[in-house]
Amino acid sequence: MEHTGQQARRPANDGPKAAARNRAALVTAAREVFSEHGLEAPLSAIARRAGVGQGVLYRHFPDRTAAVAAVLEENVRQIEQAADAEGMTFAGVLGVLTWHLAQSAAFIGLLHAGWAADRSGIRAHALALSARVERALRRHLPHGHRLGAPDDLMLSVAMASAAVTGATHEERERRALAAWRLLGVDVGPVRPYDG
Repeated sequence: MEHTGQQARRPANDGPKAAARNRAALVTAAREVFSEHGLEAPLSAIARRAGVGQGVLYRHFPDRTAAVAAVLEENVRQIEQAADAEGMTFAGVLGVLTWHLAQSAAFIGLLHAGWAADRSGIRAHALALSARVERALRRHLPHGHRLGAPDDLMLSVAMASAAVTGATHEERERRALAAWRLLGVDVGPVRPYDG
């Protein structure tokens, strides 16, 4: 009887559900920690922020490159989903992109590809993700838009991302919007894409 009581108190093992929740928490925590402390922030800070042990962190992300790649993939996936949404405009997709610029130092690194240059395997991945961002934006770029020339679109994104500095998300967002305004580009509501 006592054995049954002990088993009843043991938490259920959610298996794959727990793994998916842990991974999502780690990606969110990595985005926040990298945004606050840069891409060289200790990985232990990510585990603490996510509320998991370092073993769980390393099961999902064996090194810094894997953690950065996961944040980048999530950023790009949200921009692609926004671009695929019915009724989405170029300004709307730029609003989602701008939210990610203000939220994620890793994403800015992707758009400049500077951080990735010295990391094994991440440069090619960063370039592929950057190309996906460009395709998502170009699907909504109006014909004859001032950024329609081959290099102008991503050059303007890199210019706006270079302006994203500041201690708070609000300050980074304000500076990004100012950069877009100076480039003469309208941006929709700055927000994450949540489906």
